[in-house]
Formats: sequence, C-alpha cells, structure tokens
Amino acid sequence: MLLPPKLSLPLQVARSLLARPRMLSYGAHPSQTADLHLPSGPGPFPVAVVIHGGYWQAQWSKLVTRPVSLDLAGRGWAAWNIEYRRLGPDGGGWPATFDDVARAIDHLAELNHPNLDLGTVVAVGHSAGGQLALWAGARKRFAAGEPGAGPLVEVRRVIALAAVTHLRHAGRTASVLLGGTPQEMPDRWALADPMAQVPLDVPVLLVHPQDDSTVSEQQSSAYAEAARAAGGEVALVRPESGGHRAPIDPSTQAWKSAASWLRETWPEASSGAGPAAAPPSAE
Repeated sequence: MLLPPKLSLPLQVARSLLARPRMLSYGAHPSQTADLHLPSGPGPFPVAVVIHGGYWQAQWSKLVTRPVSLDLAGRGWAAWNIEYRRLGPDGGGWPATFDDVARAIDHLAELNHPNLDLGTVVAVGHSAGGQLALWAGARKRFAAGEPGAGPLVEVRRVIALAAVTHLRHAGRTASVLLGGTPQEMPDRWALADPMAQVPLDVPVLLVHPQDDSTVSEQQSSAYAEAARAAGGEVALVRPESGGHRAPIDPSTQAWKSAASWLRETWPEASSGAGPAAAPPSAE
C-alpha cells in the first residue's frame, strides 16, 4: 500500500487557510490579534499559546504556526496562535513586542471562556518566538513596572523549538529589538535574554535539529547545560536533520517529539488527545 506523500510546510500552511479559527483582538493595533483553535467536545481544554518566529520581523506572521496549532487542537489542546507587533513599520521592539505577548496571554483570562483550562497553559515558541516563549515563562519573577510583570495567566510549561536562547548570538537585530546593545541597555537584556533567566521555575523542552543553519543548535545545547547546572528541569531533543522549520512541521518527528513530551509530562491534560507520538529521545 502506497502512503500519501507528505505535504511541504508551505503547502500545509496554504491548506490550513481552509480552517476557520475564531480570530480575536486583544488590543487596538492590527497586529494585536490571535486565532483560537478549539478541539471538538465540551472541554475544558488545556491551552497552548503558540508564538511564531521570523527574527521578530514584520514580514513573518502567525500563519506559519497555523499547521501546528491545528495539530494541537487535534490532540485535545486549545491553541491560542498569537500575533504581536514586530520590528519595522509594525511598531515592534522594546517594550511593544514583549507587552503584546504578555497581553495576548493575559487576554485568555479576560475571555472567561468556559472551554479553556487556564491552570494548564504551555507556551510553544519557534525561533524568535522560542525566545519570547522562554521570556513568558519567566514573567512571574519580574518586578512591578517591568514589561510582562504580574501575569494574569501563568505559563506552566515551555516548549522552545529551534529557539533563539541567547540574544547575544542574534546579532544586530537583537540590539534593534531591545533598543540598544547589552552595554547600553543592560536591564533590558537581563530581562529578555533567556540565558540571563536560567533556570525557569517551570519545565522546559528544547527541540533543535542538529543541521539547523538559521539558528545554531549549539544555542539550545548551551541553554540546557546552563539551566540544568542551575537546577532547572530541562529536556533537550536534537534530531539529526530537518532544518530550522522541522519543529513546526506536524509531519516531522521533531514536532511529534514535542507533542509526545506534552503527553508524558502532562498526561492529565493530554487524555483523549489522539494517538500518542513516539517517545522523544531526550538528553
């Protein structure tokens, strides 16, 4: 029996446009929106906040993470696929990008949706979105007045996919994002750089293909080593191949390892969430 060919990620994104999630605004800016993908059934459902990457640039949008959002919904998770202000004419940078991510997450509480279990929230971020997901996982330790402080909705797990885990390796764009170099804006870098926040107080999964030519896999390895040395709970999955976008392609083992980790670390949240993926080979 011949199996149907796997669709490329761009084709999966195109096909996902047929889906009709509920798009909601969490602010007045055109980029302050999010798509809510709900599983079938009565709920309440655990919630995955999905944060796309794209080097914090305006030309990339939440469309690229719609396929994994649909996959999460098929596994029993409500997927909250967020947009946010990005660099360029969109008006992103410090603190707008970070304020938007925090505001989008906290908007879940304002929705007061009966089918959302806000005690079970995971942040799933890819590339630059992985940096933002790790930042979101640290929000409850921020002091009053700092961007993201005082979360209304707590992130209790973080999945960082091919993530930027060390902003000092992100080049000039990181300085543009934060409005200055580490020497010029040390307080901003201390808050935003995942390496400066290790260890998080929540479990973290890093999935990073070894052949990623966009964001070096060494970033995730270095983060895992530093976080573990500081007492953090971190799992690292390093697929041999697949490239930078494999972790947001639902057909790949890279993504399935993330789904499997969710099932294994939160079995009560993933009950009835579809067939189990193969267990990840975590380091």
